Amino acid sequence: MSMSSSDAQPPSPATSESSSSSSSSSASLPGPDVLRHVVDVHCHPTDAPSISAESMRRLGITVCAMSSMQSDQTKVKELAIGYPEKVVPCFGYHPWFSHFIYLTRPGEDDSNPPDKEEHYRNLFFPKSSKPTADKEKSKDDEREREFLSLLPTLPNPRALSAIITELRTHLTSFPNAMLGEVGLDRVFRVSFDYYASPRRLTSFTIPVEHQLAILEGQLELAVELGRNVSMHSVKSQQVTVELLARMKKRFGERWNRISVDMHSCGLSPQTWKDVERKHENIFLSLSTVINHNHGSLRDLIAQCSPDRILAESDYNDIDMSTPQTWDMIKIIADVKGWPIESEWNEEDEEDEAKWGVVRRLEKNWFRFKIGNHQERQKKKKKNKRPEYFSEESDDPKD
Repeated sequence: MSMSSSDAQPPSPATSESSSSSSSSSASLPGPDVLRHVVDVHCHPTDAPSISAESMRRLGITVCAMSSMQSDQTKVKELAIGYPEKVVPCFGYHPWFSHFIYLTRPGEDDSNPPDKEEHYRNLFFPKSSKPTADKEKSKDDEREREFLSLLPTLPNPRALSAIITELRTHLTSFPNAMLGEVGLDRVFRVSFDYYASPRRLTSFTIPVEHQLAILEGQLELAVELGRNVSMHSVKSQQVTVELLARMKKRFGERWNRISVDMHSCGLSPQTWKDVERKHENIFLSLSTVINHNHGSLRDLIAQCSPDRILAESDYNDIDMSTPQTWDMIKIIADVKGWPIESEWNEEDEEDEAKWGVVRRLEKNWFRFKIGNHQERQKKKKKNKRPEYFSEESDDPKD
């Protein structure tokens, strides 16, 4: 899903740009011997109205196909069954659709769903004990009318436990499946019709506490099953940093068994550097459709360790997955000073100094896919004492 920092959402989970440029973009692509080593680590092909067999036949790279809501879980499953050598299936519920899910307190019967109106009203109307001024009352009345107009378009909410059961079934059906797309978004506003173009947005947002509960339930399953994660984070830097720290503290070594990709990463270069230093299992992927207009893109690439960076398209048109991912690969190569392969030479495998950007990103993908990250040993420094009594102690800054 796109990680735009503005209030307006694009007409699809990836991009609204036309795919008509795919043929012209293909002219600048490398040959199939290079492309078969390229991985688009985040895209939404099942968001398109259809995917032609010819498009899948032409696809020369590996794609990680995301799901985000109830309707596309099965679509991703079917795509992966049809093209197992090209598609890594990813199953998950995106924060944009987290309001469709209800939570239960410990001991409550989740088979008895809450009243539909009560569920959405509790999410969209935060309770306040402050008296309402006339001006504010007018706004409240307007929001009430907006809510009553929106309510008939909303589905009956589903229990988080049912979501987790569904995800468990899909994930265990595919040994290589990932959890995704999941995450946090403090900008998104609920629309009257998600599929309309352009979308007409309401004033309603989804409380971050609710998003967190949905996300953490899914992350618990990922840890349990040892599955990697593709994660969305928009205008949620501090909440995301706190979440990652909480997961690491809670699950310890089991957390480091899995890899987490911050997709179309929207963290600042400084925040990313701190996350990377504290978490051995967090990777960063970038897309031109989302990150290219961000002034910090090149700084973010420069700050990212060479073995943590990945490339993606975040597109919903499978024909655009390859050229969009390749455009991002070229930007990474330029910033990192890595050569771009025009052909594939197996002899270069033995000499890291000869590795180009495609080989380096492929190695990063293998590290991401395998997981089982070893916690970095803290640096030690010698105490300034006589040599015969020297000791080493943890540097609190590390």
